[in-house]
Amino acid sequence: MSIMNMSNNRMIQHSLPRRILHNHSGVVSIALFCLFCCVVFALITDDFLSGPNWLNIIRQSAPLLIVATAMTLVITTGGIDLSVGSILALVGALSAIALNNWGLPWPVVLVGGLVLGGLIGLLNGYFIAYEGIPAFIVTLATLAVVRGVALLITQGYSIPIPADSPFTLLGRAWVIGLPLPAILGVLVLICGHILLNNTRFGRYVTAIGANTEGVRRSGVNTRATTMWVYVLSGMSAALAGMIITARLGSGSSNQGEGFELQVIAAVVLGSTSLFGGFGTIIGTLLGALSIAVIQNGLILSHISPFFTQIATGTIILLAIWLNTRIFNPARPIKG
Repeated sequence: MSIMNMSNNRMIQHSLPRRILHNHSGVVSIALFCLFCCVVFALITDDFLSGPNWLNIIRQSAPLLIVATAMTLVITTGGIDLSVGSILALVGALSAIALNNWGLPWPVVLVGGLVLGGLIGLLNGYFIAYEGIPAFIVTLATLAVVRGVALLITQGYSIPIPADSPFTLLGRAWVIGLPLPAILGVLVLICGHILLNNTRFGRYVTAIGANTEGVRRSGVNTRATTMWVYVLSGMSAALAGMIITARLGSGSSNQGEGFELQVIAAVVLGSTSLFGGFGTIIGTLLGALSIAVIQNGLILSHISPFFTQIATGTIILLAIWLNTRIFNPARPIKG
């Protein structure tokens, strides 16, 4: 009997690493991919591994990380939000106008920007959750409308913000040797990880993506939960827009063009399922860093910046293929 128990224990010990690798295969794959990119760019460029360059990578990837964290929740429910780039531009432009033309205090501008982003997300969530319109259609329409409003209020011009405004610290300040945007990005990441993995709301988000009708029949208000993930998505895009505006010193309706493409690429590359029911914030972090590393490495390699769009699109296609064919957590383990 003891021999059988020892044999079973060995089988469990041997199968445990396989199961861990299987359950987190997507995260492992993107970690290896990110490491591979770092090695390649370190070999072909001189400054890639320098401290200032990595601080620059972290600072510039902060807006992407903030929005991608919220997008992970959206995609985990089986939805998508194409309007984040337009929300980013509108809130950034309005923040510059409020500071420069209206003379509003920067705390009011910061809170107002988050409220505006949340309201746009609330509008998206209402039509998706309560009216039953597909998320792709709703957010595609919002993308066009919000971008049009941004163009209308700026007339296509860049709106500067006062150079002495404390608002600029949001994108330029350094705290204990680290850029403030990066610290904000990490805080949002930690909050997103806790929300998705350690709260009832996070469990509902995952369950809705896996089986919406089953969750609804169990008594969960699936509509309210779905709507709230779009509110969070809108607020995260608003925060990212204000960070970029503060860093650049101006707001523009052209900011964030194609940003939703990068956000979705980061989330999907991080192994969050496009079909819903599975999401990982750690994977999203690695996906966002991979995109930031690729963009930074291409620039340091003196390759045309237009090539980054080709690279991002290729990454999305590759990520979708890996997501659905190879690194699918629902795929049974053989043996």
